Amino acid sequence: MRIPFFSKKDFFTATERNQIVEAIRLAEQQTSGEIRVYVESHCRFVDALDRAAEVFWILKMEQTDQRNAVLVYVAVKDRQLALFGDKGIHEKVGDEFWNEKVKKILSHIGRESYAEAIARMVGEIGEALRFHFPYDRQTDKNELPDDIVFGR
Repeated sequence: MRIPFFSKKDFFTATERNQIVEAIRLAEQQTSGEIRVYVESHCRFVDALDRAAEVFWILKMEQTDQRNAVLVYVAVKDRQLALFGDKGIHEKVGDEFWNEKVKKILSHIGRESYAEAIARMVGEIGEALRFHFPYDRQTDKNELPDDIVFGR
């Protein structure tokens, strides 16, 4: 798959952006957890996980009540991907879960569009969040925006 010149306006079509945002909304309807997707052209760090951690803090994702937010980080031109889960969810699933999900999404990107692969991954992360942090109608609120965040 050849990656076009990165533009936050046209990397994803409107339909693809909606597909990802809808996947986030559907996942979050089942859990108190929060999911964000951050897409940029190049990773400024050698390790995408380090950049994902930086973005996580910049977006103030650690401020969820149960510390159960997850960031899906994608550096398109560098073909890098990382998943960063806050303390609450990381303690439940551990490193092996995140590593398995990264491998899985990378395999899907080879067969599907980025949008389809990201939406699929958001759904799978949502399942883990639902299991460990089920939705509670009485107390749940959407703590973070559901939109895709585009970097440089």
